[in-house]
Amino acid sequence: MMNIDSLLNVMSWISVFVSLLLAFFLLTVTTKNKLANRLFALYLLFFAIDNIGIFISDDFVKSHFNLEFFRWTTCALTLPVFYLYIVSVCFTDFRLKARHLLHTIPFIVTNVAFTIRLYILNDAEKGQFYDHRSQMPELYVFQVMLGIQIVIYSIAVFLVLKKYRELYQENYANPKTSIFKWLFQLATVVFALYYLSMAKNSLRYTDFNSLWIWANVMMQFLALVITCWFVLNALNHPELFRGIDSKLELTKDMLHKHNETVEIKENQNEAIAAQIAVLKQYMSEKEPFLDPSLTIQELSNQIDIPVRDLSILINHHINQHFFDFVNEYRIQKAMSILKNPLKNDLTILEILYEVGFNSKSSFNTYFKKYTNLTPTAYRNA
Repeated sequence: MMNIDSLLNVMSWISVFVSLLLAFFLLTVTTKNKLANRLFALYLLFFAIDNIGIFISDDFVKSHFNLEFFRWTTCALTLPVFYLYIVSVCFTDFRLKARHLLHTIPFIVTNVAFTIRLYILNDAEKGQFYDHRSQMPELYVFQVMLGIQIVIYSIAVFLVLKKYRELYQENYANPKTSIFKWLFQLATVVFALYYLSMAKNSLRYTDFNSLWIWANVMMQFLALVITCWFVLNALNHPELFRGIDSKLELTKDMLHKHNETVEIKENQNEAIAAQIAVLKQYMSEKEPFLDPSLTIQELSNQIDIPVRDLSILINHHINQHFFDFVNEYRIQKAMSILKNPLKNDLTILEILYEVGFNSKSSFNTYFKKYTNLTPTAYRNA
């Protein structure tokens, strides 16, 4: 038993140390996205506060019961802060407002309940509660509330990511600056950990004491691995922390807001066809897609079509995301270069940069999507 306790203590200390070290780095590093860094630092701080419970001695708890009870309640702030972090990374214009204090309601309600039921008790009564906390209804209700919170915030986070991805595909054409994949992985891993934690906590109320102990070891190990994984990714891929403007609208929302229907009259159909022809001619002749950071706003300025009309034209009438629309031209340009015998000396890396890509993996992915071949196989075919 001592060996398991020692192992838990070691992993907890490492997790807390890494979390606090990264939090300190995020709070002190010079960056444009200070709010996102501060929110994640706060998330890591709450994570560390939760982790230190494993190696807090009973003697310390008995001298500071209210502090320990309050430490429990900080768990109700962890996921709200994580959600706000996700939003702040996705949308560069995000700012904290008074309405965001609504996320603290579970934390406030819990502390009000604890004030009535726990904080005002004498030390003997607090000690009795602490010693039998697994059987106490207050802690059971608190665990249920945290479980509901996990479900709600997991849904909310993935809805934000879904909106971000749709907005990005309709307005941007640079796969390198997309943070969707990273945030999706992060959210999936974090919430998988929380759902496993829910399953682990349910063992608290069973007779499987040994299983509960080993579940704690496994959860602590996973928490340590995930913390280190985030640190490595954050250090190796700083470009992941770029967002988009939340004021951007999806095409379907534009159409709904202006009560536009899918049905098109014959004269409108001719006008739209003419606009599509002008757009495609401009893309072929002027090749704006060669700019790796091309956005729909920049293309709108170049072709002199209002950005709203251009978005509807591409995303609705051509039925392609701006992201795919632009990359198709890039791939077609790359295909012509690969088949040009005068450019056989160009490497694949040189070609992908020439046509507007800035990532070899992205280029290979999209090239294979459009041709079912790798660039090298296409050149040799």
